[in-house]
Amino acid sequence: MHYLAEHIEAGWQTFHLGLSRIKDYEPDSVQIELYEFAFSYAELLASQQLVEYSARVSESPLVNLLTECYLGTTLQNLQDRLRLVNALEQDQGDLELPGKIQAFVSVATAPKKWVLLGEMLRAADGDLPPSVLGEELETMRESIRRFSDEVVAPLAEEIHRNDQMIPVEILDGVRELGCFALSVPDRYGGLKPDEGENTSGMVVVTEELSRGSLGAAGSLITRPEIMVRALLEGGTELQRERWLPVIASGRKLCAVSVTEPDTGSDVASVSLKATQSDSGWTLNGEKNWCTFAGKAELILLLARTNPTANPPHRGLSLFVIEKPAFDGHEFEVQSQNGGRLTGKAIPTLGYRGMHSFSMFFDNFFVPNDCLVGEESGTNRGFYYTMRGFSGGRLQTAARATGLMHAAYQSAFAYSRQRSVFGQLVGDYQLSLAKLAKMATYIVAIKQFAYHVANLMDQGEGQLEASSVKLIACKYAEWVTREALQLLGGMGYAEESAVSRYFVDARVLSIFEGAEETLALKVVGRSLLQQASATQTGAGNGI
Repeated sequence: MHYLAEHIEAGWQTFHLGLSRIKDYEPDSVQIELYEFAFSYAELLASQQLVEYSARVSESPLVNLLTECYLGTTLQNLQDRLRLVNALEQDQGDLELPGKIQAFVSVATAPKKWVLLGEMLRAADGDLPPSVLGEELETMRESIRRFSDEVVAPLAEEIHRNDQMIPVEILDGVRELGCFALSVPDRYGGLKPDEGENTSGMVVVTEELSRGSLGAAGSLITRPEIMVRALLEGGTELQRERWLPVIASGRKLCAVSVTEPDTGSDVASVSLKATQSDSGWTLNGEKNWCTFAGKAELILLLARTNPTANPPHRGLSLFVIEKPAFDGHEFEVQSQNGGRLTGKAIPTLGYRGMHSFSMFFDNFFVPNDCLVGEESGTNRGFYYTMRGFSGGRLQTAARATGLMHAAYQSAFAYSRQRSVFGQLVGDYQLSLAKLAKMATYIVAIKQFAYHVANLMDQGEGQLEASSVKLIACKYAEWVTREALQLLGGMGYAEESAVSRYFVDARVLSIFEGAEETLALKVVGRSLLQQASATQTGAGNGI
């Protein structure tokens, strides 16, 4: 498969040539081009990992064909996006992939290739190729998968249809399996090595819980991880000793509150006001989309402690709010000085089970020791939050993968049972091609996510985490849509789990950094900075 690596290299070179054409433009004047290039960047990274994976399982014709199809699609998408640059700079000549690469694309993306891949998956009874992560992680996967199949999945439909809070059976199971402890260092009662990380384990667990239910299980360990990373980054030792052990044990559940009605993904513009007094801080303002705020006893809250800071992100601080747990759709908490915090669940299309709340702080008092980092943490909240979110974005990619896998399994099983016009749905060429593309997306994102996990264990991978989140969420929308389509009317019925997968998938491109924000402000901005810093385009260079 050495020639595939050469094709990726040619793809990177052409990608960077295209990027060099737009690097001198004002970013807001080339938003469409930059948005598309962010996706090509992510797809090239995914292709790179898929090619390396195929080399490790070189005797697998299924993996080899899957890799060819995905790389061909990646390069075809890149060629299409280059047309945007060609239209922008017509006097510089057209950019296009080398002729040899275009010939490969034509073969790799031909309909007969997708049909052949679908037939190979059918022969494998729909099973996806192994992840090749090692015995320890695969043993972990098997235990979480068993819990997800036996406990989470049977409860998922009722939770979704009746908009229920996650039941004790699921919460206790996640506690007993040690899932809440995965991001907490051993010295604080967690399962993470004191020196090192275990991000791959986090990805595997999130995948399998999400396969059972995104809303009722797949997101349970995301918020603890964000809070833990923030506390490890900026908390005092007393704060870590106070909160990390109860997070690790699951005795106290977590929520994270950043978004406000007028800010969305613009974290730097947070305006909820925190006013200091001798003994603590008084909070005033509104927060939106705080998932699990009712049940949580710890809420990580980003607030503005310096209203005149320039730039604005330097005036934000993080607080840990302690409150009682509530099971319902509304709650009210009185603070010790007479102020109060109220919350009300926002009705949502999907992603039910944890409930997402709007909250209002009315002179709500918190003591000084609830400010993350205490005095030294004042106005450092933006940086601590970003440290937490890096893992959250990778986890969202894992959540998307688990959801896609569940949708694929449902679609594959149904296609082998349902006959239309005297033939099984799964025997039609179009069905085979759709199932093949689903499988390709899932395997590509899995390998990309495992690579990012390894990077994060080394203190790297921030841009890659945003990139894998970007394409994983987009893929999840397509995969769940096509799964529903293959089931037809049954897929649209609420009694089918696929209808839940479809509406759940839609939220993934919105939270943990909206798609447009990631593409333009995170990935795109980084690409332009790198392009401006170098005039060469060999290799990925990012």
